[in-house]
Amino acid sequence: MTTKKLSIVSFSGDFDKAVATFTLASGAAAVGYEVNIFFTFWGYNAIKKNPGRGFQGTGILGRFFNFLMGGFNQLPLSRLNFGGISPKLMTHMMRSKNVATLRELIDAAIALKVNFYACEMSAVILGTSNDDYINIKERLGVAKFLELAEGGQVLFI
Repeated sequence: MTTKKLSIVSFSGDFDKAVATFTLASGAAAVGYEVNIFFTFWGYNAIKKNPGRGFQGTGILGRFFNFLMGGFNQLPLSRLNFGGISPKLMTHMMRSKNVATLRELIDAAIALKVNFYACEMSAVILGTSNDDYINIKERLGVAKFLELAEGGQVLFI
C-alpha cells in the first residue's frame, strides 16, 4: 500500500491563506496522509515563535524584514483587511460558529504530526534559525523538498 501524501508550499503571510494551509494540512493528516509544509518568506509569519513584531534574525536588512513581516498576530486578511481588524473579526466569527481558529488549526497540525520544513534560502536571507519558529523539523533546499513531495499532491498557498 502506498502512502497518501500532501505537500504544501506556504509562501503567503495572509490570514485566510494560512487558515487554508492548516485546514488542508490537519484534515489530510487526520485521514492518514503524510503531510509536509514547506514555509518560505511570508509563510513563516504563521509559525513565528514571537507572535508580534520583533527584530529577529541577523543583519540589519534581515532584522528589518522580520520586523515588517510582523508574526502571527499581524497576519492581514488578503482582501478587506480594514487596518488589521478583519483577522480579529474572522477569528471571532470562527469561534462563534464553533469552527477551529487558526491557532487551533496549527496546534492540530502539530498534534497530527504534520511535518514543518523551513526553506533554507529564505532562512539564510532573513538570517533566522529553526529556533525562531515553532515545530520546524529541518531546513531544506528546494531539491530536498521536491524529493519529499514526490509521488503526492503539491499545493502552493
